Amino acid sequence: MAVIKVTGETFENEVVKSTVPVLIDFYADWCGPCKMLRHTVDAIAEERSDIKVVSINVDDESDLAEQFEIFSIPCLVIMKDGKEANRTVGLQSKDSILSLL
Repeated sequence: MAVIKVTGETFENEVVKSTVPVLIDFYADWCGPCKMLRHTVDAIAEERSDIKVVSINVDDESDLAEQFEIFSIPCLVIMKDGKEANRTVGLQSKDSILSLL
């Protein structure tokens, strides 16, 4: 599956009501580490059918960034059953991201 771009309007259905764990990539288009992490996030989305991978642009969706207290990017948040289960900030290896799940 491809990474799903989430907005304030689609957040509830795509993330909170998801029946599988969700990996959220909080990013910004101008962020160098975010661009480097994008390839890893895309690969995980393609390889794992048991999770949902979504991305949220912190510049476009400042309300969601504020709700999740995103102060540094890239920030990956794992949601399970509509609640935050894990989080990591900064450029991460694929293995370290998968270990969060």
